[in-house]
Amino acid sequence: MDSSKKALNLLGIATKAGKTASGEFMTEKAVKEGRAFLVLVSEEASVNTKKMFTNMCTYYKVPLYFFGTKEELGHSMGREMRASAAVLDSGLAKALVKQLNQNGGGLNESQ
Repeated sequence: MDSSKKALNLLGIATKAGKTASGEFMTEKAVKEGRAFLVLVSEEASVNTKKMFTNMCTYYKVPLYFFGTKEELGHSMGREMRASAAVLDSGLAKALVKQLNQNGGGLNESQ
């Protein structure tokens, strides 16, 4: 199984555990409340959405990755298309970062 598939599986596990926030509004809220340990934004997201999350994650010092399509992110979470998601558990976030780094996911250095 390749690391991008493993990363999507980990996102699904985090969702089942209730440790994710998905959608633009809920992801933004989680970051601003300090509950987000990792933010994933779809590579298909609009330029404005990418810029907003880049600026926000840089300010709040939350790691940000551009990864997957909207369909892949949504499907792995058991929902329709999702442009963004936040992981709310540090252990799951670390595991996801490890998989994304093996995959060569698009990291925005915001730490």
